[in-house]
Amino acid sequence: MPAAKVKDVQPKKRVLVDAPSSRQNIQKDSPSKRRKLNGQPKNFKTPGGPNSSQVKSQFEEEVLEKLTQDLDHLKQHNAEKDQQWARPSLDDFDETRDSLCFQQIEAEEGTLHGGKTCIKLFGVTETGHSVLLHVTDFMHYLYVAAPTAFQQSDCESYKAYLETHLAQHQPVIYSVQMVLRENLYGFQGNVKSPYLKITVTDPKHINKLRTSIESGGANYKGLWKGADGGVLTFDSIQYVLRFMIDTKVSGMSWVETPASKYTVIPARDRHSNCQIEAFCHYRDLIAHPAEGEWAKMAPLRTLSFDIECAGRKGIFPEANVDPVIQIANVVTRYGEEKPFVRNVFCLDTCSLIVNTQIFEFADEDKMLMAWRDFLEKVDPDVIIGYNISNFDFPYLLDRAKHLKCGKFPFWSRLRNVQSVAKDTNFSSKQMGNRDTKATNTNGRLQLDLLQLIQRDHQLRSYTLNSVCAHFLNEQKEDVHHTMITELFNGTPESRRRLAVYCLKDAYLPQRLMDKLLCLVNYTEMARVTGVPFNYLLSRGQQVKFISQLFRKALEQQLVIPNLRSEGTDEQYEGATVIEPTRGYYDVPIATLDFASLYPSIMQAHNLCYTTLLNKNAVDKLGFKKDEDYIVTPNGDLFCTAKIRKGLLTQILEELLGARKRARKELAQEKDPFKKAVLNGRQLALKISANSVYGITGATVGKLPCLAIASSTTSYGRQMIEKTRDEVQKRYTIANGYSHDAEVIYGDTDSVMVKFGPSDLAKAMELGEEAANYVSSKFIKPIKLEFEKVYF
Repeated sequence: MPAAKVKDVQPKKRVLVDAPSSRQNIQKDSPSKRRKLNGQPKNFKTPGGPNSSQVKSQFEEEVLEKLTQDLDHLKQHNAEKDQQWARPSLDDFDETRDSLCFQQIEAEEGTLHGGKTCIKLFGVTETGHSVLLHVTDFMHYLYVAAPTAFQQSDCESYKAYLETHLAQHQPVIYSVQMVLRENLYGFQGNVKSPYLKITVTDPKHINKLRTSIESGGANYKGLWKGADGGVLTFDSIQYVLRFMIDTKVSGMSWVETPASKYTVIPARDRHSNCQIEAFCHYRDLIAHPAEGEWAKMAPLRTLSFDIECAGRKGIFPEANVDPVIQIANVVTRYGEEKPFVRNVFCLDTCSLIVNTQIFEFADEDKMLMAWRDFLEKVDPDVIIGYNISNFDFPYLLDRAKHLKCGKFPFWSRLRNVQSVAKDTNFSSKQMGNRDTKATNTNGRLQLDLLQLIQRDHQLRSYTLNSVCAHFLNEQKEDVHHTMITELFNGTPESRRRLAVYCLKDAYLPQRLMDKLLCLVNYTEMARVTGVPFNYLLSRGQQVKFISQLFRKALEQQLVIPNLRSEGTDEQYEGATVIEPTRGYYDVPIATLDFASLYPSIMQAHNLCYTTLLNKNAVDKLGFKKDEDYIVTPNGDLFCTAKIRKGLLTQILEELLGARKRARKELAQEKDPFKKAVLNGRQLALKISANSVYGITGATVGKLPCLAIASSTTSYGRQMIEKTRDEVQKRYTIANGYSHDAEVIYGDTDSVMVKFGPSDLAKAMELGEEAANYVSSKFIKPIKLEFEKVYF
């Protein structure tokens, strides 16, 4: 049966009605603004319910009022209290005595000390203090295969030649070294060869160097024979990833630099608003593997916010016309269920809301600036919301620009870096092409729950109301978007109703994130694959695989060719489908599934870049078929594990082995937060293992290898057919069974079997038995599992 069409409904962001003639877009002479507040917020901190004639909503009664009872149980970090914005104070900290240990949440390239390139690691300590550590002196590099006649003594001359050829105003090449490495692509006879490791003085020079070499402009003395068109370079990777791979730092992992090995930067010279800012040499950085004690999470602060605009009937809000009238915020620490900050910034007066701070403003520009000051004071590590990437962030920036609030767009942790909304395009096989906006908040992570849910879940509608109904069995407050301007132009009571609506719209993304474990799961994916957290949202699958591949290659002194990704029309045959035997079945139907089919095929048959052979190599090396090499069903050649164990095989073994350990720990763990981390980890490991096959088949990609991809699917087709044949051959009346078994359907990695008995327990017993029997016919770790029975 064809799959039902999924309708992708984008959420509308409040199309608004006309304001009454007495109040058009908050004119200065509006009667409702006679109560002047001199631009300063009036803070109502409400310990109990509002003195209001309005009926309280379910959100107020079940969430906000309940906080009164829950506040005593909120986890305390040092001096932190409910509604206290600032982080705990940094009291007794001594760089000569204390090591600097923190969970880094973002890594980016930057400069220090008059333009010297460094890596900026932002993060949070176990005690909740914010950190920026500048890691210095790590230099970028690439490799080229050394020509036969090249000698160690030629290194300095070649360095000088490259300097002359590149002709920059300052030195470009730091060093040229002759080293022994092995090409990852294709079996090299287990022999390392001479390569030139060329290190640059600044990572900004690496692309010019690579282009020069690959275009044929750096063929020193013509030593690379027949390479006038260019010489292949190896290890093409971004500077931040190169740093993380070489220093063994993974995304969202804990790092440490010992006492006296780092230098705290004086407050007057700091680049950021972090409580601790320091620098250290990259060799003094310790990366802790995200296991055991170091699988913990810091008390990260998450700000979830929502804005409301007063607009005109039937017109989507425009930042140069329609004002921002309310901004609602909730701030939560990781490990706590309830937000410890709840407030609404309101234009004009607003009645009280239980357990919520209300800040009133007479002027919109002062409200926006006060919200920016709040953002800096509360110092969130993660900023979330619903459709904030395409609406809230850009609208706030555009509105502030219109109001000439020049100091408003400084939302990042870096003092002199403005936040700017830029048009971007995200493209993936799963999501297709999407035009979106990206706003930089350096040092703070962003999670747009709309984009996350679109990426990870197939739903009929993606409006916040529909998504919350689906996952939380909850809905937004009962305020239609056409009522917003009318409520705003009304009374303090009507603006209170609007503020409750806005506050719940800020709270629901936090509830969604907690329910779907977005932060935990993406953290574990960053740790498993080694990439920065923000790469998971802004890039596709390939960067995760490439990071893992480079890490493993570094261990074994393998270098990865920079193959030009030009795409190809070459296709390969995918999975097989056993045509369904149509009909109505009144007996149980057992489903047998292969566990991690494609990863297990690649492991079982040692399919890898490093084991790929051609016919000439087989003849030259005198290899024996089936002993030293195999021929796959589609005719490709790979050496066996006896000759060389494939790098992909080792990566898959480690991923699946780590998943098995995580699942074992998960079964024994009692702490709900540790359970969430372990479950996120095992899911990340599963996804990573399954993506390895897909990257090899991506013709437009970093390292395509259709021989691996097509061999994997050809083995898969063979296995599905063999499963059908083995089941139908063994489970027959002639062999003493009550019925002749029939495979009524098969697709990719599973088959559906009618064993015949009407008894459910018997069908399940036969399914389990058949899975074990068929598994014995395949090479380990290929395993067929009894999944379920349809009845």
